[in-house]
Amino acid sequence: MATKHDYSKDDIRRIVKEQDVKFLRLMFTDVLGTLKNVEVPISQLDDLLNDKIMFDGSSIEGFVRIEESDMYLHPDLTTWMIFPWSTERGRIARVICEVYKPTGEPFEGDPRNNLIRVLKDMKEAGFTSFNIGPEPEFFLFKMDENGKPTINLNDQGSYFDMAPLDLGGNCRREIVLTLEEMGFDVEAAHHEVAPGQHEIDFQYADALNAADNIQTFKLVVKTIARKYGLYATFMPKPLSGINGSGMHLNMSLFNDDGDVFYDENGELKLSETAYHFLGGLIRHAKSYTAICNPLVNSYKRLVPGYEAPVYVAWSGSNRSPLIRVPNARGLATRLELRSADASANPYLAIASVLEAGLDGLKDGIVPPKSVDRNIYRMDEDEREENEIVNLPDDLLDALEELSSDETMKKALGTKIFNSYLAAKHLEYDAYRAQVSDWERNQYMEKY
Repeated sequence: MATKHDYSKDDIRRIVKEQDVKFLRLMFTDVLGTLKNVEVPISQLDDLLNDKIMFDGSSIEGFVRIEESDMYLHPDLTTWMIFPWSTERGRIARVICEVYKPTGEPFEGDPRNNLIRVLKDMKEAGFTSFNIGPEPEFFLFKMDENGKPTINLNDQGSYFDMAPLDLGGNCRREIVLTLEEMGFDVEAAHHEVAPGQHEIDFQYADALNAADNIQTFKLVVKTIARKYGLYATFMPKPLSGINGSGMHLNMSLFNDDGDVFYDENGELKLSETAYHFLGGLIRHAKSYTAICNPLVNSYKRLVPGYEAPVYVAWSGSNRSPLIRVPNARGLATRLELRSADASANPYLAIASVLEAGLDGLKDGIVPPKSVDRNIYRMDEDEREENEIVNLPDDLLDALEELSSDETMKKALGTKIFNSYLAAKHLEYDAYRAQVSDWERNQYMEKY
């Protein structure tokens, strides 16, 4: 996790002088997960510290109508961070902000505010924290002379390859060093299965900090890649015929006594709480897929043959199901959701899986039995016998599942829920109207 500090306003003023900070990036995230920022000169520091920075919310996807557009940015000073790179005119600091209405109330359409709300519900249910350990994957492509990404990969390496095959190694190492300078505790960095594909894992954090870290991570990866003439993309399936990029989410739930998923005497050393939380994840899987896999392209990754999950099932011993229970126990007992990808809005994705799990606890949902063999080798009758259903085939199917799930509506709040569905239906309609090269190659000469 990135190091957090309980900075006071006076601490920030002192750091600005000592570190020659000249610009402030005030960062927040829109409903679709796009990182936004308002950059202001350091002369605006006092206005920032006193919650007086205003912006036009009507220009941000999924926020507000023009007639209610004035919004305020309230900085979370624990997210204050100076970027390791600098300009000729001084250094740049960032702080992540929550969006507030002119009335002084948190804006319910802000994904970060929404996650804070869901975490309050979790605490009222008797838990202290929900930890997330993300495993984001990305591709590095070469850029053309105009700085645009090509479809030429930077290498032909594969899983855990070393140089010279892994030509992205130097870039990846600088990403790691930059993240560490920014307070991240990087646990592993390696070449992934597909050519040009990489993974960097950083230490788990509580849900809100984990979502902040994912957004910061994506910014750093893209910034450093450009220094090497490479374009980093978290698009789930940029090329056909090779593995896509996911972002497995390792999750654990705590109370004052520790990890509530662990029970020394339970089956697989898992507690009844773990099984009910897992039951909620299984029950709502089709619905939160629309949030954890939000692009038309996400469903090109969720197909058989490329190590991504296709079926709603769980296991403690194999990697083909949707949810895996890693071997570690004690304080490291966790559930791993393998379907999510890094195009997801992390604040909404984490809120959705947490609410699904809490629903499992509230209703005492018992998950189906674990599936400890390769699901891809089962026929349809065997899958039905084991209560295994398919994940949605495409974004439209996922949106239909989401639209009828009251638990997911609770997870997102009414405003975000409606904005998200509307935006994603527009995206799918635009996709459906396009004619692809595959269609022309397949049909032009036949018909």
